[in-house]
Amino acid sequence: VTNGGKTTLAEKLKKMLPNCDIISQDDFFKPESEVETDERGFKLYDVLDALYMDEMVKSIRNWMKNPASSGLVTEDPQDACNNLKYTDDVHILIVEGFLLYNYEPLNELWDRRYFLTLPYEVCKRRRSTRVYQPADTPGYFDGHVWPMYLKYKNELEKSPCNVVYLDGTKSQEDLLSFVYSDIIQELKKLRE
Repeated sequence: VTNGGKTTLAEKLKKMLPNCDIISQDDFFKPESEVETDERGFKLYDVLDALYMDEMVKSIRNWMKNPASSGLVTEDPQDACNNLKYTDDVHILIVEGFLLYNYEPLNELWDRRYFLTLPYEVCKRRRSTRVYQPADTPGYFDGHVWPMYLKYKNELEKSPCNVVYLDGTKSQEDLLSFVYSDIIQELKKLRE
C-alpha cells in the first residue's frame, strides 16, 4: 500500500542485517511522458506499465549472480547480527515496492514476502502529507491510487503464493522487530 512504511522498514532492516542491499521499485518508474493518462486526466502510475519491470528483474538477477560485487552500497549492520554466527557468506537483498507480487517473472525469486496494509482513512491521510513529483491531482487518490491498491491486493489474495500480511498501523518498531525476527529464523534454517 502507498505510504505503508515499505521504504522505512527496508532501510531499517538494511542497517540490522549482514551484507544487505535494497532494490527499490520506485527507481524503475518510466518518465512522466511515457506514463499513460486515463480519460479523467489521471497519470496511471499505480500500474505495472508505468514501470520498467524488465529492468528491475534484470537488476535483481544481476545482484543474485554476484551479490558481493553488485555495486549497491552495503553498510555494516548496527546490530552486528549477534543472532547469526559467521555471516560473511550470507547476502540479503530486500526488494521493496508496491507492485512486486503481481509481476510473474519476479514470483520465482522471492524467499519471503511481506505485504503492508493500511485502512483507507489512514492511507489517504498519510498520502496527503507527501509531496510527489509530479504532484497528485485532485481526486487522484480516490480515482486511481486506492482502486489500484484494492485490485492488486485482491489478485494477490487469490494467488497461491505465501505472503505475510503486516498491519501498517502498527509502530515502526513493532514491524521491524517482527520482520527482523522472521528473517533471522529463515537464515538459521539455511544454516541447518
